[in-house]
Amino acid sequence: MKNIFSIIILALVFLVGCDSFLEEDNRSNVTAEDFYITEEGYEALVNATYSSLRALYGQDPWLFESGTDLYTDGRNPSPVGLADYTQLNANAEGVDYIYLNAYVSIQRANTALHYASLTEVTDNLERDIAEMKFIRANAYFLLVQTYGGVALITELVDKAITKFDRAEASDVYALIIQDLEEALPAVPNGAFEGRITQRAVQDMLAKVHLTRAYESFGDANDFATAAAYADAAIADQTLNLSFEELWTPGNEMNEEILFSVQFDATSISTDPTELGHQQQNYFGSYTGGKEIAGQAPFKTYNLCPTRFALDLFEQGDERWEGTFMTTVYERYFDYFQVEDLTTKDVAHFYEPFWYTTADSTAYMSALTPEQAAKISYHSYGTFDPEGGNITGNYATIIVKKFDDPKSLFAEGNSSASTRDFIVSRLGETYLIAAEAYLGANNTTNALVRINEVRRRAGVADLTAIDIDVILDERGKELMGEYKRWFDLKRTGKLVERASAHNPQITAASFVGNGGVQKILRPIPQSALDLNQNPDFKQNPAYSK
Repeated sequence: MKNIFSIIILALVFLVGCDSFLEEDNRSNVTAEDFYITEEGYEALVNATYSSLRALYGQDPWLFESGTDLYTDGRNPSPVGLADYTQLNANAEGVDYIYLNAYVSIQRANTALHYASLTEVTDNLERDIAEMKFIRANAYFLLVQTYGGVALITELVDKAITKFDRAEASDVYALIIQDLEEALPAVPNGAFEGRITQRAVQDMLAKVHLTRAYESFGDANDFATAAAYADAAIADQTLNLSFEELWTPGNEMNEEILFSVQFDATSISTDPTELGHQQQNYFGSYTGGKEIAGQAPFKTYNLCPTRFALDLFEQGDERWEGTFMTTVYERYFDYFQVEDLTTKDVAHFYEPFWYTTADSTAYMSALTPEQAAKISYHSYGTFDPEGGNITGNYATIIVKKFDDPKSLFAEGNSSASTRDFIVSRLGETYLIAAEAYLGANNTTNALVRINEVRRRAGVADLTAIDIDVILDERGKELMGEYKRWFDLKRTGKLVERASAHNPQITAASFVGNGGVQKILRPIPQSALDLNQNPDFKQNPAYSK
């Protein structure tokens, strides 16, 4: 009988040295068999599995957003291999992030599934099992999209593994779909209240079938199946909130959220700059130093929106104001915390591309001389990394959607935000449905679904649709939501759009060994070094 600590250490050997497994207190004198077979112990294990999502989503965004058409470096560089592909290899910074954290999530889920047959039977046990299958499926979905086929581990790891096989990507998808289909009837069919619901499962099944539909091994019915699951998740619900309301701090449990990773101030109180998440840290230029703690968010000055990203928004699109901090007051957080802003001085204004000279003149003319002396007016084309000065504070426009006025101002890789991290929401589900219907050659339904998203945004209906139209719409709707690399990779548009719209990237940047393009990311070298199976091969673009 092994105690919990021993199990953790053995699991870490498999997980390439990852430094955490369970967040519960170590109980070195209690065996896993004794602890997890109690109702209290099993619930702790379930909670720990949920908690694994915090590290998976709440930290480095590079594998989700770097090297795409929407984001490029400002003053500070992203990991160079992920940002421009030229130096992307198995040892490159950041390539192991999803690999490590996804397998932690899988190991926790597998542990919970193992003890499900041993623990006390409770009214919630069937639901708990379903939730663990959902979390395992989610982790494998991230892995297979990022790296292709990976090792399929479906049992509790309680001893060191030094040799494991690489499954075909098709087999990984099969497990994901099996887990989700088994989870679907066992979770509640209701509003999201912090735990997985049927709509969250349906939403993920839609995404999985849609993604597999583009693969050579995809099922002929995948597009149609994805559309059906997306419609089931939508459940005839329209987008009733304004885009601004959707992203108002403190409103993360709104009616459009299908699944999110839960954070709160109490849960991170022991280390508030390390146990929260980092989503607000990116997507804009620096806002000052520690001297303005409580007045402005920390921004890393990288993953700044490209000119192409800014050009996507048309006049009247409410997502322009809902996404970007276009008007910065002297105290940044006044935007969220002061009801009447008419008496507050504006420090920065970023004009939209549709502004004419007359519009600019009218804006400045409306200010008093004192107000005009305090404002930095940023003309369109001067506040993105391609066209303007990117060395000063507030030099690039800031994505405000994720700002957390209650967070500490903390530098570096701090994780200070306590806003929930939204993984799935209704607006995206409509776009998933649109893409699935397009793939199934039903353009009528595709237009209906995408036009619901545009209706909420306040822009005219589309009358024609193709995959580039959908990707443009996803760019506006989902800016910064850790989706973009997967969108481009799924649709086969990664090379085309990243090289066309990201100043750091050319088409030649993607050419790997043997002329194979770097579409999949490399299996981390640390994982290959620990594996004694010589038949576990690296992805072709990175093979020697």
